[in-house]
Amino acid sequence: MIKKYAIKTWIKIGVIIIITLFIARPWIEKGLNRITIFDTKDYEIDFVDDSGYRIRMEKPADSVISLYSAHTENLFSIGANREVIGVGKYSIYPYEALLKESYDYRSDPEKVIASHPDVVIIRPFIERHSPDFVSSLRRSGITVVSLYPNNFEEFDDYIMKLAKIVGKEKTAKKKLEDFHIELDNLKNKDINENEKVGVYFESSDREYKTVTNKSMAAFALELAGGVNIATDAIPIEEGSSIAAYGVEKILEKADEIDVYVTQRGVMGAGGNYHSISIRPGFHAIKAVKNKRILEINQKIISSPTFRFVKGVKQLKRTFYPEIYDKIQEFDNNHLITREEFAEILVKLNHDVIFIPTSSYYRDEDKEHYYGALVDVTIEHENFDYIETAIRKSYLKSEMIDNEEYFNPEKYVTREELARVIYLLNDMENNIDVIINDEENIEKIKIVKTIVSNKLMNLENGNFNPKRNITFEELKKGLDL
Repeated sequence: MIKKYAIKTWIKIGVIIIITLFIARPWIEKGLNRITIFDTKDYEIDFVDDSGYRIRMEKPADSVISLYSAHTENLFSIGANREVIGVGKYSIYPYEALLKESYDYRSDPEKVIASHPDVVIIRPFIERHSPDFVSSLRRSGITVVSLYPNNFEEFDDYIMKLAKIVGKEKTAKKKLEDFHIELDNLKNKDINENEKVGVYFESSDREYKTVTNKSMAAFALELAGGVNIATDAIPIEEGSSIAAYGVEKILEKADEIDVYVTQRGVMGAGGNYHSISIRPGFHAIKAVKNKRILEINQKIISSPTFRFVKGVKQLKRTFYPEIYDKIQEFDNNHLITREEFAEILVKLNHDVIFIPTSSYYRDEDKEHYYGALVDVTIEHENFDYIETAIRKSYLKSEMIDNEEYFNPEKYVTREELARVIYLLNDMENNIDVIINDEENIEKIKIVKTIVSNKLMNLENGNFNPKRNITFEELKKGLDL
């Protein structure tokens, strides 16, 4: 009887141990920081990630590989440039990220393992779709951290967890403070409720999906002064930021949609301007009839990064161009700088700010690469206007000792103005005009066409291509 009792007791103890180990699995499997349930050691970093694993680190990481583009972008934003030794294949922002070693979670994990990073940062999507890859990293002793905020309310906590990993909490707190101040300043406080535009946001053209009310995109619409007409949309699954909607509901609210916003990007993109405009029945939508379809890059509207501010600004410009694309007034004799010229041109033509995709960098013969300017960094106040103006070929950069410069404070010349007028107007080429100083003009055919069409005048028979233009001349040339 005693033996039977002892056996039963040991069986019970064994079952308890097995159950305890199973429950504790997320806390045990932590690579180099492997711990037991009895570990009483103090750790500088201790939190549970978004895949349910407990992350414990004695000190911040000195080497990190980021396999999600938003993580990469945010790590650079909080000053972890040195700590990031590798990035995912779609990490293209900021420009410096392109200089880091590239890794792919869809390929052999040995390349990551051979780099001996302290931490690899992923997101739950990678954990779900490439479990063998992630398990291999953990078995090799690498700490793997899975993070992703499902909505805007989780953004701050997500950023602070990233910051803890690399020891940049102070910088991250200041960045978040500035971020929220800027968003608060962007709130449409001067638009009456009855003047607000109705908006439909297309997150995917598959079954015409939209976004949930708590998503970052929906919050951006609200901040920009738009009224989301799809607040009744139902999430495709619990916790998802994507919602089902359908063509029938869209067409039912055709008269309420002043602006049709379509998200473009790698993950589940919406349709483009042309495809939306020719869809059966879509001609009845107010926004389509009025050609108010905005294609916006997913990276600045749905991706959890500080560039969310850029997305809100673009929405405001699209919703209320008469207010937010209004061109600044200067004294008539004010000489126009190149950065002022860039802003004026982008606003004048209501151009969507340029945001590159990964395919943009595949062409190695570009004259200019986004973010590569030495004198216009991503922190520059007019960065977006300048990059967009270059992309639209309004203005050009120049190479000096293998480095690229824009010269933002340099004044605009008459020949630069003539070139822009030529780009923006449909006119017949006419070079039957005599210009005394044509040997000083780089693009003589363009200048002669502009002069012959009386869009710019000669000065005593000379064009004076290098003379700087005033605001008065700019207004006349661009018909402002």
